[in-house]
Amino acid sequence: QVSLAESGGGLVQAGGSLRLSCAASGSVVGINVMGWYRQAPGKQRELVADISKGGSTNYADSVKGRFTISRDNAPNTVFLQMNSLKPEDTAVYYCNAAGLWYSSWFDGRDYWGQGTQVTVSS
Repeated sequence: QVSLAESGGGLVQAGGSLRLSCAASGSVVGINVMGWYRQAPGKQRELVADISKGGSTNYADSVKGRFTISRDNAPNTVFLQMNSLKPEDTAVYYCNAAGLWYSSWFDGRDYWGQGTQVTVSS
């Protein structure tokens, strides 16, 4: 089992920046994919960005050129640098970890953090 602890959310004016962090704790030795999703009120949860253990990234069209995802593999931590924030970026942001390697077994399930609120005022 892994726990994901998010930090870095908050209130910012449009055009501002925030940096989200998510650290995985537990006896996991590697994570295939780590990413960020978001859910705005009344909307479905959507992928913001994800990154593989090897560094391959994937972004939602709405954040390309503004957000940058990165990770450290030791310890397993993922970051989301959010620049040029817009009011439509307001949402709860969730960290995700998929494909966990332990010393003697593999867990293919998805795990989620508790979420961190990002609010962008106009």
